[in-house]
Amino acid sequence: MSLLKNVGTIGGLTMVSRLFGFARDMLLARALGAGGVADAWQLAFQLPNIFRRLFAEGAFASAFVPLFNRRMAGRDDLSEARRFAEEVLAFLIPVLIVFGALALIAMPWIAGLFANEGVEGDPELFGLAVLMARITFPYLAFMSLATLFAAILNSLSRFAAAAAAPILLNLCMIAALIAGMTLGDGVEARRATGELLAIAVTVSGLLQLVWLWAWARKAGFRMRLGRPRITHGVKELGILILPAVFGAGVYQISRFIDLFFLSTLPDGAYTFLAMGDRLNQLPLGIVGIALGTAILPSLSRHIAGADHDAAQRLQSNAIELAMLLTVPAGVALFVTGSAFTRAFYTGGAFTLSDAMATGAVTSALVVGLPAYVLIKVLVPNYFARKDTRTPVYTAMAGLGLNVALNFVLVPRFGVVGLALAGSAGAWTNVALLYALLARKGHFRMTGRVAWRIARIALAAALMGAALWFAMPWGAEFYAGGVLERIGSIAALVAIGGVIYFVLAALLGVLDRAAIARLMRREG
Repeated sequence: MSLLKNVGTIGGLTMVSRLFGFARDMLLARALGAGGVADAWQLAFQLPNIFRRLFAEGAFASAFVPLFNRRMAGRDDLSEARRFAEEVLAFLIPVLIVFGALALIAMPWIAGLFANEGVEGDPELFGLAVLMARITFPYLAFMSLATLFAAILNSLSRFAAAAAAPILLNLCMIAALIAGMTLGDGVEARRATGELLAIAVTVSGLLQLVWLWAWARKAGFRMRLGRPRITHGVKELGILILPAVFGAGVYQISRFIDLFFLSTLPDGAYTFLAMGDRLNQLPLGIVGIALGTAILPSLSRHIAGADHDAAQRLQSNAIELAMLLTVPAGVALFVTGSAFTRAFYTGGAFTLSDAMATGAVTSALVVGLPAYVLIKVLVPNYFARKDTRTPVYTAMAGLGLNVALNFVLVPRFGVVGLALAGSAGAWTNVALLYALLARKGHFRMTGRVAWRIARIALAAALMGAALWFAMPWGAEFYAGGVLERIGSIAALVAIGGVIYFVLAALLGVLDRAAIARLMRREG
C-alpha cells in the first residue's frame, strides 16, 4: 500500500479512538472536576500508561519490528519469523509478571514520588491514588503482550486491527464514567467513580490483548507458548531494546519529569496538563504515530534490501506529509486552544477558569507539536538500521534542555512553563536527529522538500492570523449550550480549514505531483 493509504488507515482509526477519548474526558471533567480525586486519578492512570508507552509501544515495537522483518525478508515461509516471535513471547511473560509484582509492592513509594501536595497531604486521597494505581497496573502487562501481536500485524501490513484496539480503552472508561455519574456528585461518589475507572482500564487491556491475538490468528500467524529461554534472538532484542527505551521513549521520559515538577505545583495542575494534552494528542496520534507505525516496516525492508533510493524517498514523503498536516494543526490549536477547552470541558465540576487554564497549557504544548511528530518520523530511520544508540544521545540532549528550562520556567509560569520546556526539548531532539542522519549520509532533505515546508508554514501562519481575528466573534458561544458550542467550534474549524487548503493550493503545496508521490506504492 502507499504511504498515504497506510497513514489514512492508521490515522482514521486513531481519530475514532481520540474522538471517543474526547467524549471520555468531557465526562471525566464533569464527573471529577479538577483537583482532589481528579488529580489522584490522573496520577494513578499516568503511571501504567507511561510505562506502557515507554517500554511496550516505544522501545519494544521499535526494536522488535526490524528484527522480525529481517526474518521475513524475501521469504514465503514465515517459520523463522514465527519462531522468533514465540521466543520473545515466552520470555516476555515471566518478565512482566515479576515487574508487575514488584511495582504493586512498591506502589506507595512510586506514587509518593510523583504525587503533588494536594494528594500526598491527604492520607485518604493518597490511599485512593495508590489503590487505583494498583488496580490499573495489570493493564501494563496486558498491553505489553498486545504490543507484540500489534507489531506482528503491522509487519504483515495489517494496520487496522492494532489502530482500532485503543477504542476499547475509551469505550470501557466511558461505560465506567456513566455508571459512576449515577452515584451522585459527592466526594464518596467521585471516589467510587475513580475505582470504577481503574477497573475499566485493566479490563480494556485484557480485551485489547484478546482482540489482537484473534486478528493475528486470522492473519495466519498462530503462535505456541514455549518455556522461557534466552536465545540468540532474545539477546539481540534485549541489546536493542535497552537504548531504545530512551531513543523511542523520549516523550514518555519527559512525562516522568513532568510528574516530578507537577508535584511542586498547586492543586489542579495534573488535570490541566492531562486535559490540554488530550487536544495535543489528537493530531500527534493521527499523524505522528500513524506515520511512525507505517514507515518502520517499509524502511526496514528497503534498508535490508540495500534500496537506499527508496528509503530516501519514503523518508522525504513522510516528512512532507507530517508537516502538511501538523503545522496548520499546531498553529490553529495555538490560537484557538482556549475556545476548544471552553467548549469541550466547561460544565459540572469543571469551571470556566479551569477551562481557561487548560487552554493556556494547550497553546504551550502545541508549540512542540510538529517536533513531536518529526521525532516519530525520523527515529524509525535509526531503528530500521538497528541503531538504537544514536537516538539515546539526541533524546538525552533534549531532556537535558527540558529539565534546565523547567527549573527556570515552572516557578515563573507554572504548568504553562512546564509545557513550554517540553516543546523546546522536543525541537532540540529533532534538530539533532536530522543533523546526525545527514552527517551519516542516511538522509538529507532536498531543496524541493524544504521549499514546500516553507510554503506550508506561510499558509499556516496566514490561517492563524485569520483565526485570531475570528476568535472574538464566537466568545459568548464557546461555553454556551450544546448547539452553541458545536456551532462555534465547527465555524472555527471550517474557517481555518478552508483558508489553509485554499492558500496551500494557491502556493503550490497541494498539487497533482505531490499527491501522486504520496500515493506511490511502498514495499
